[in-house]
Amino acid sequence: MPKYSRVFRRFLISYIIILIIPSIAGYMSYKTAITVTESVSIENSVTQLQKSKELLERRMAEVEGFTRQLAINQDLNILMNENGSGDASNVYGIWKMMRNVLTFGQTNDFLKHYYVYLSNYNVLLTPGSAYFRPEHYYESYHYEDMPFEKWKSTVLDGTHRSEMMPLSPFMDNKNETSVVTYMQSLPLDSFGGSSPAVVVVIIDQQKITDLLSGITDRYGGWVHISDADGHTVGLQGTDEAHVGLLSADSSFDGEKLSQFYEDDLVITIRSDSTNWVYRAGIPRHVLMESANQIKYITWSVTGIALFVGVAAGLLLSYRNSAPIIRIVGVMKEQFGQEGQSERNEYDFLHGNISQMLTNNRRLESELHRQAPLVRDAFFKRLLAGEFQTRDEIIAAAVQANAGLTGDTGYVGIMQVNGYSLMDNVEVLNELNAARLILKQALIDTGSSVRMTDIGSDKIVFLFAYMDKPTAVEIGKDEVTMTLERISRLAFEEYRISTTVALGGMFQSVTEVSQSFEQAKQTLDVAVHQNRKELSWFEDTRQESSTYHYPLELELRLIGTVRAGEQEEAARILHTIISQNTLHRELSYEMKQQLAGEMKGTFLKLLDQKVFIESESFEELKNRIIAIQPAEPLEAIQVELAAVMKVLCEVVRSRKNDSHTRTIEQIKGYIASAYTDSALTLYRVAEQVERPEKYISQLFKEVTGVNLSDYLENVRMEQAAELLQNEVLTVDEIASRVGYNSSHSFRRAFKRVRGVSPSVFRQSALDG
Repeated sequence: MPKYSRVFRRFLISYIIILIIPSIAGYMSYKTAITVTESVSIENSVTQLQKSKELLERRMAEVEGFTRQLAINQDLNILMNENGSGDASNVYGIWKMMRNVLTFGQTNDFLKHYYVYLSNYNVLLTPGSAYFRPEHYYESYHYEDMPFEKWKSTVLDGTHRSEMMPLSPFMDNKNETSVVTYMQSLPLDSFGGSSPAVVVVIIDQQKITDLLSGITDRYGGWVHISDADGHTVGLQGTDEAHVGLLSADSSFDGEKLSQFYEDDLVITIRSDSTNWVYRAGIPRHVLMESANQIKYITWSVTGIALFVGVAAGLLLSYRNSAPIIRIVGVMKEQFGQEGQSERNEYDFLHGNISQMLTNNRRLESELHRQAPLVRDAFFKRLLAGEFQTRDEIIAAAVQANAGLTGDTGYVGIMQVNGYSLMDNVEVLNELNAARLILKQALIDTGSSVRMTDIGSDKIVFLFAYMDKPTAVEIGKDEVTMTLERISRLAFEEYRISTTVALGGMFQSVTEVSQSFEQAKQTLDVAVHQNRKELSWFEDTRQESSTYHYPLELELRLIGTVRAGEQEEAARILHTIISQNTLHRELSYEMKQQLAGEMKGTFLKLLDQKVFIESESFEELKNRIIAIQPAEPLEAIQVELAAVMKVLCEVVRSRKNDSHTRTIEQIKGYIASAYTDSALTLYRVAEQVERPEKYISQLFKEVTGVNLSDYLENVRMEQAAELLQNEVLTVDEIASRVGYNSSHSFRRAFKRVRGVSPSVFRQSALDG
């Protein structure tokens, strides 16, 4: 087991318990559903068998009714009461009776094969034929297990009262089959050893089992019908051996309505009128098909849910326990392992976290005490240019609670005069007091100013404003007056002499270090020239053996041109030229080198693919090459600015072409897919392979309308055309233009067109 597995197990057990509770509830629901399904299936099967029984009994009742009709037939009664003499008049009577018998089998398929035997004439009448000798009939129709003599003595010469002969093999005109025989003596009150006439109805087993085919066809089971003595009347789907074993099995209750025997559900019902027994066997798997589907689905879903639940429990347990285990491990390394063998992880954490909270309060107190030092350190890093991005500066300012309020302002240095190269204790104490006085004076001005010390005799201060207009509005004159007033006040009241120098305006917090460097250069010049008044970097002109064109400025210039930001690129170019003309005295050779390097920058820019493919590539290249380094920097600036303008226009044109293609692609897709009610911004973005927010803003900027409004307008235009066709209904039109609800379509149409669809259609037709 892994280390500290107790923590993991405790988390896992809780998730397993949470998983078990719904699993138990699901299992109970499953068992209930299975029980209900079983009950419904059995009930449906019993109902099916009951309907089949009722249908069979109606058919048998019709057979019995047929015999009763014959019993009251006048022609038949005449024939039964005559003495068989073979007179010609009786032949006519027999023929007439044969014709009457023929009509009875038209409405009941059980009456397809029957005959009437008249003992006085020894004639056998069937529908369409008369056999004056019964053996002639026996030649074509006879029971396979019953000789002629037995048939004649048992069936023809016997007395029968609604008697049924069990299922027997029968030869029906050379066709082997099995039949059930219904026999009735006439007249109905014949009780002697013989009767004048006998009606015999031969019912094919298939006719009986067809009535029960609903069970066998639906379930693929078997059906068995037996009379009151247990003799088989009908049989399908099984054999006599199987039925015999079933009846002989002591475990089988023949009186029970439904019971499972082996793999079958056996349903048993008994007729109250005939005392016949109807028994059906339905395979368990067929009967329980719906229940099995529920079972399979339930177990599959439950199995998947348990697997996913256990996997999620393992994952969550590991995720929740891993931090505690790591914390315990770290704390053991930091605080030692004393007493761990007697304490669990939670007690260990509780004790050490309490100690950590105490230490944290002490740390907070110490941090509050050292907050000024943290702010001062942030300010020094800002002046030194150690931050790479504006976001990094803002985050560090918030962390240090430095109160940096703006992106625009000035950086200046105030130096206490008269203490150069003096570093004894008394001098340092005086300088410390002087710096405190000057800092308080700067604070009292009410401006947003941040300060720090550099050396024992210098203060660096920073004025920051929210935006450039505010800084320009304050102006150099007001800043100069404020700082001169502070210098004058310090000298008059405390005899502190100062020299103040300010760098150029920074327009972003990332340029603070550059302004600070300018302030240092200005201070060096002011000290060298022994200036007493305040000095600005812009007013200081110095000779320099090198030009000002740092790598960062070159990269910024290249980046802005490649982005097509002409205004920002022009400002950077102006800064480069002004730095080398207004604040420096460059030699002729330095000017040429600067011009050559700037030409190289633009040639490197021109080597980009977007410019190489431009039609003006050669012209721009020749213009850059034609620039002469000997020309004044101002003239070079004008020429480079013109080249830069063309380059930015190429970039913007390429962007516009790309934007136009994207917009056309969006419009084309909407035109082909507006009928889809599921058309969304996400699907459009997916089609053009752009982010949703991007295409939404781009479409609005280029077309002036929202993408959703454009889609709605397209749908409404199509709807207006369709409404002029009287064939389509408003609901059909709503579906065709991408609306699931005709109500939503009507509201949208009225919002866009000002009238309802029906009014618009009527006005279009009237016009």
